[in-house]
Amino acid sequence: MRRALVIAPNWIGDALMAQPLFTLLRKLHPRIAIDAVAPSWVAPVLERMPEIRDVYATDLAHGKLQLLRRWQLASDLRDVGYDAAYVLPNSVKSALIPWMAGINLRIGYTGESRYGLLNVRHANPPKTERPPMTAHYAALAYAPGAKLPFIDRFAQPEAAAQPDAQTLPVPRLESDPNEAARVSARFNLDTRTPLVVFCPGAEYGPAKRWPPEHFASLAQFIAQSFPYARIVALGSKKDAPIAQAIADRAPNVRNLCGQTSLGEACALISRASAVVTNDSGLMHVAAASRRPLVAVYGSTDPRHTPPLSDLAKVQWLHLECSPCFARECPLGHLNCLRELTAEQVFGDLRGMLLAHR
Repeated sequence: MRRALVIAPNWIGDALMAQPLFTLLRKLHPRIAIDAVAPSWVAPVLERMPEIRDVYATDLAHGKLQLLRRWQLASDLRDVGYDAAYVLPNSVKSALIPWMAGINLRIGYTGESRYGLLNVRHANPPKTERPPMTAHYAALAYAPGAKLPFIDRFAQPEAAAQPDAQTLPVPRLESDPNEAARVSARFNLDTRTPLVVFCPGAEYGPAKRWPPEHFASLAQFIAQSFPYARIVALGSKKDAPIAQAIADRAPNVRNLCGQTSLGEACALISRASAVVTNDSGLMHVAAASRRPLVAVYGSTDPRHTPPLSDLAKVQWLHLECSPCFARECPLGHLNCLRELTAEQVFGDLRGMLLAHR
């Protein structure tokens, strides 16, 4: 196989959890060139992956077919001559472009009645039997039904500890210190000063968001023990009200949500002394950027989508009702996050900041 096209996931975190697949493809096919089609809000992450050659950023509207625009892109891709396409989202729309482009091997998971669009189909496991997302994507490098010879050591630490265990490659983003310096200068952030990044948003819903008052209390702990540290909140424009609620309670937090591009957010995270984040795309960016981070989990399961880094600490109460995977707390109390205190998170964060004094 010489050329492969990836139809990337629509979420930043999922795109990063797909990177082990790209690494495996490079190992299995040393001369392969991998390109990706990705939403414009995900493309900057793929552009920082050394396994990806070119990224076709799209602005296709969510939930709409837009057949003409897909056909136009497929026409351009047809001329490249791809040997295979790996379709990572489960939607029928995501499988249209490789089919329209006439790519011979169209590989993905069965879903949304797309049997004619994919001709190498893997069985999609039920939610109760879901493997870690990294393993879910990595399995596409092999024939349907084949046993994946690798283990996600973060999601399956006991299995990974066995003497003969082979572990999946870990996502890694390339960073440019000069870019980080330029972005820091734009926001008047001294690169000699420790930087703590808060990522208080989560696109999925409020059941993944640690309460703003807890972030604010954490900021006060940081100010008391590390008064020289700067704290910034990063995220999308949608996250700005959440970050402002933190800043209103803790004036030492600077709200930059919606003021940076994703690429600029990646650059700032790459120079952070520590990151505190919900289970979100930026959590995976911090992990892949090899930054110390504390990841807060509520309705989701760190055994399925953990931060893939030895520098990460997970805070998860694992209440009887968690994980529920709901967007909003079905019980109305959000105890899985409300009962997780700032003191608990600071217990992990303090050691990270002491190490970066």
